[in-house]
This record gives sequence, C-alpha cells and structure tokens, in this order.
Amino acid sequence: MIQVKADFDPRRPTERRLSHTGFAMALDRPIGIFALGASADYGRRVADRLHLPLEPVEERDFEDGEHKSRPMVDVRGRHAVVIHALYGDDQQSVNDKLCRLLFFIGTLKEAGAARVTAVTPYLCYARKDRQTKPRDPVTTKYVARLFEAAGADCVVTLDVHNLAAFQNAFRCEAVHLEALPLFVNHFASRLGGESVTVVSPDIGGTKRAEEFRRALAARIDREPLAAFMEKRRSSGTVSGDTLVGDVRGKTVVILDDMISSGTTLHRAAMACRKAGAVQVHAAATHGLFVGNWHETLGDPAIDSVTISDTIPPLRAMESPISRKLTVIDATGLVADYCAASVSR
Repeated sequence: MIQVKADFDPRRPTERRLSHTGFAMALDRPIGIFALGASADYGRRVADRLHLPLEPVEERDFEDGEHKSRPMVDVRGRHAVVIHALYGDDQQSVNDKLCRLLFFIGTLKEAGAARVTAVTPYLCYARKDRQTKPRDPVTTKYVARLFEAAGADCVVTLDVHNLAAFQNAFRCEAVHLEALPLFVNHFASRLGGESVTVVSPDIGGTKRAEEFRRALAARIDREPLAAFMEKRRSSGTVSGDTLVGDVRGKTVVILDDMISSGTTLHRAAMACRKAGAVQVHAAATHGLFVGNWHETLGDPAIDSVTISDTIPPLRAMESPISRKLTVIDATGLVADYCAASVSR
C-alpha cells in the first residue's frame, strides 16, 4: 500500500507550523487560492490548511484543441495564488500545462488582481539550466521570461534541480521551498539504531545530500557517513559506476531531487549492494516515473522508495512498486509560505 505521511511533527521545535488563528488575523489583504486541472486536489489541501476555500475556476476545452480558463470570483485588488504542477501525464503534456498556467496568470492580471503568485510544486524545464554544448538552449531562463511576460509577480517551487540557476533566471520574485525537513522526519523515525550512510547518486547532488546528512545526524544523535557516485551524462547516455565512500554493513539512503526513469538511483543502489550495503532506501522530492521505471525501481536492490506529493504518483499506484512506496505530504510547505507572504 502507498503510505501518505504527515509533513510536520508539532513536537519538533526546529519546524515552523502554521498558526491558523494568526493567519486569519493577518488577512487584511484578501488572498484567493486557485488550482488548475490535475493540481486541484493539491490546491484543495493547501487551502484546507489555511482554512480557506479553493476558489472556483472555469476550464473549457474547444474542439480545435484550444482552451480557456477564468476565475469564477472577483479578484480585483486581491492576492491570487494559483497552484499548478508542471509535469506531463496521459491527459496533458508539460507544454499544455505550462501554457494553461501562463494564460490563467494573464487572466488574473487582466481581471485586476493586485498580485499573482504562481506555485509550481514541480517546475518544468528546470534541468536544462546551462549550456553544455555549443548552441545549447537554456530553457530555465526562457521559462522564467514567459512567467514574467504573463504577469507573475512571484514564482514558487519545491526542490528545483539547480537552485542558483532558478534564482538567477527570474527577475520577478523567485521562492524556493525545501522538502528536506520532511525527509529527515521520515527517515529519523524509520532508521532506529542502524548504522547509516547517505549517498548522493552523482557529484552534483553532494551538497543536497550533505545538508540532509547533517540534519539527519542532529535528529538521530549519531553521525551518518557520506558517499557519492561517479556519473557522466552525454547525449542521453549515462556512464560511470565508481562509488566513493563506505557503505559496507550500512543502511544506505540515496537522496536525489527527482526520479525520472529511476536509472540514476538504480545504478547507485546496485553499486551500494555490490559494496556490501545491507539495506538501500531511495528518496527524491519529485516522482515522475517515466520510461523503464518499473524495472529500475522494482529491482530488489532497492528496499523502499520515498517521494513527496508534488506530482501525484498515478503511474505507481497500480504497480507492484506501490508496496514499497511512501508519499510524503508537502502541502504544508506551500501553505506555510502563503501564510507568511500575507502577514509580511
């Protein structure tokens, strides 16, 4: 069964929880929470945390493939928060969802919204953030320009692939929320007294893994070891299988920002098993589950997979992988930001 874990533990003093009473008192500037399409459930849960309604939206598709969406409430002078995760699924492509979000931002501005915040729990095109070959595109920057042109005053996302590239791409306000405390909570309660090594599946993710390792150490009162995998990617081909670090006799947590096909995590898991790891747990904020993910994540080398709910795990729900999948609720991070943004 897929498990859904609560995101905040009120007993932990290091975590900031929403004060719904304080938030209600801070609503001297009205705020409206909107969500498009497949993100409606996520948006509703954010609104519920704030004790606000999810505002109604009309969405219409036309026979020629065009569409329109509009808010069904007055937004003039209000702060409008629109939630839409930009991943592709069987109903809409990434480009469809991006286009719909941009049009809705423009519609909110046209209708007189004083401020529009676009919350994209998963931000598309964030992986191509620099030129690695001659004449390469930098799509992160181009997407930022589209948001700005549509009228977004602020763009919020969770655990973007490259934080520096995200922050530098936008001229409007860009807010980055980290799910790391949620994963620390999950693994701190699960690992018990086991000897742990935190593994980054590539050199580029070592900073993320190190932040997680230090936070986990503070919670479990012992120091996990650190390790990382060698990884090279060229023209879509991944190579390199050297593991640097001690995993023999350890419980391993492999941490990444996203799971796409699962190839990167699978390579790391196999290397850890070969080096003597007794358990291997994979964790990532975003679960895309594309390509041959059934084979890579279903391999017995991986004992468990933990993701957040930034992308609904629809592709995994009816798969055998559901037996070892845990989904962490991250809506509290967005709700917390909304409350703080209003009270500023």
